[in-house]
Amino acid sequence: MKILVLNSGSSSLKFQLFALPDLSVAASGLVEEIGEEHGAARITFFDADGREKTLKSDQMVSDHRQAIRLMGEMLRNSGCFSGISELAAIGHRVVHGGEKFHEPVRIDETVLNAIERLVPLAPLHNPANLTGIRVAMEHAPDIPQVAVFDTAFHQTMPEHAYMYALPYEHYESMHVRRYGFHGTSHGYVSGRAAEYLGRPAKELNIITLHLGNGASAAAIMQGKCVDTSMGLTPLEGLIMGTRSGDFDPAILFYLAREKGMDMDALDQMVNKQSGLKGICGESDMRTITEAAAEGDKRAGLALDMFCYRLKKYIGSYMAVLGGADCIVFTGGIGENAAVVRRKACEGLEGLGVRVDVAKNSRRQKGIMEIHAHDSTTAILVVPTDEELEIARQTMKVCRLA
Repeated sequence: MKILVLNSGSSSLKFQLFALPDLSVAASGLVEEIGEEHGAARITFFDADGREKTLKSDQMVSDHRQAIRLMGEMLRNSGCFSGISELAAIGHRVVHGGEKFHEPVRIDETVLNAIERLVPLAPLHNPANLTGIRVAMEHAPDIPQVAVFDTAFHQTMPEHAYMYALPYEHYESMHVRRYGFHGTSHGYVSGRAAEYLGRPAKELNIITLHLGNGASAAAIMQGKCVDTSMGLTPLEGLIMGTRSGDFDPAILFYLAREKGMDMDALDQMVNKQSGLKGICGESDMRTITEAAAEGDKRAGLALDMFCYRLKKYIGSYMAVLGGADCIVFTGGIGENAAVVRRKACEGLEGLGVRVDVAKNSRRQKGIMEIHAHDSTTAILVVPTDEELEIARQTMKVCRLA
């Protein structure tokens, strides 16, 4: 029997098939450019050994229904999957669970309706997640399906951490508060860090840094999240690929008044045209670090700003936690950009944070420790695996262990 994990984006479908009981990966893949009017879909498939097979497709993939059908064909053709009857459960990533969902849940109509009511809080994400769920339920109506929420891990934050200093009526009527995201990743890597250190999570204070095109930080006290950088939406907090992160909101009023920018233009600016891209025209940290090393001033500025903001969050979360036993870097940037890790920790020696430059420059699979021998805070690079964590949670909810 197997568990299928689906991550449905607005124009993409990522999937991974896990074999029970050990949750070894049987296959995985990605269908991109779903619903695009021009050009064929991009399809990538990985077999059980992790060998990539980029499939050329001259067909349009018009919607998620067709993408899921295509996924089924790829899985069957690979020989690793005989059909729906082989599935024990399907796990789905859902970005926003609001205040209602504190943990993964088995999906029924009540859950679907609740996720739909949360669409105003995540208009770019929850509709796509819902589409993937509904199509999967059509194809496999008798298979248990589980929703795993990005926001659930952060629901342990105390009220003083998640509330905004806005009129309280907006919280009461519109649920305006901090929710946080990337929770599946923060929960997974903090657990892996505790395992690596050989100590129970409930004995540790950990700062986790999920750094990719979207980036967020979390302060985890004794296994529970007590603060996180993203807010009502994924816009707040760290500088990201195209998102601004923290800034003075009065800037929006100024631009609206002086440049005549409307709500849609401002929304597009802060979410799609800001962050690293807004500073240097590039959103890929690999390109930025290369350009900075070659003397590109804008790229250097973008890199410095990204690392400075990251350092500020590390320092503030050290204060929140009363010191950290461990700092964890994860995500595409966190796992691969040694210069970001080094610059983010420089100047924090007084807080017991010291990077070993030689260790930090290495590349290796699995967990890597990069702290110096005299660092009182462990600094780890922990590869994230959100799909595996979703599979684990699905297995737990469906009592498949």
